[in-house]
Amino acid sequence: METIESIVLGIVQGLTEFLPVSSSGHLVLAQALLGTEPGGGIVFEVAVHLATLAAILLFYRQRVTTLLVDGLVGDRDAWRYIMKLALATVPAVCVALFARDWIERQFESLTVVAICLIITGFVIWSTRYTQGKGSITEPNWLAALMIGCVQAAAILPGISRSGSTVAIGLALGLAYLAAAEFSFLLGAVAMAGAGILLIPDLTSVSAADLNAIMFGGGAALISGLLALWSFVWLLKNQRLYLFAVYVWMLGAVTLFLT
Repeated sequence: METIESIVLGIVQGLTEFLPVSSSGHLVLAQALLGTEPGGGIVFEVAVHLATLAAILLFYRQRVTTLLVDGLVGDRDAWRYIMKLALATVPAVCVALFARDWIERQFESLTVVAICLIITGFVIWSTRYTQGKGSITEPNWLAALMIGCVQAAAILPGISRSGSTVAIGLALGLAYLAAAEFSFLLGAVAMAGAGILLIPDLTSVSAADLNAIMFGGGAALISGLLALWSFVWLLKNQRLYLFAVYVWMLGAVTLFLT
């Protein structure tokens, strides 16, 4: 993979990670359009996700710092929230451990991406009826697990992780900012875990591919911060559902062309 191509893919990843349009689906489509075979395979995918993890930590630095500090001194509220994040991470961990090969094969199919994008559209459209109606500031244990199951499904390319987890949070009665916070902090845990699991794979990545991955990660970090600010603005203005039209159109065009 050339450096310029990795930067383009990094920008695509960063811009789409926090908007409800599926970053993984866009990454697969961008690779197909560029005619590239991503260096390191899924390792590049995880590398740019780790860059957007950094964007999450920067954006929610105050909340993350509070959780860590309060957790260290044994604050019960902080530990309850941390344990809910841990519980919600379990479904994605199970999928990553027991279905990794199958998941990787789905990244090779544009038909899978197209169908998943269309499904994402319906999920996002549902926020038109739930956004702004919830007032719960923290998910209960069952809600946390349900959000985690949705995140596990979003490992598929074309299913928006941010869109689907926020959508289920809104449907369960969470206030929109609370749904976004839990979704993104949960995503941070999942991205960190995925990066740790794939560290051994880095030994098979060439020096040239590693260089491209670094440039792609930098581009993903910058564009990810911009997209994260945009996502929160859309939540405040109750316009998230409009992205359903975009992913429906993209999914339909992709399905038609495959």
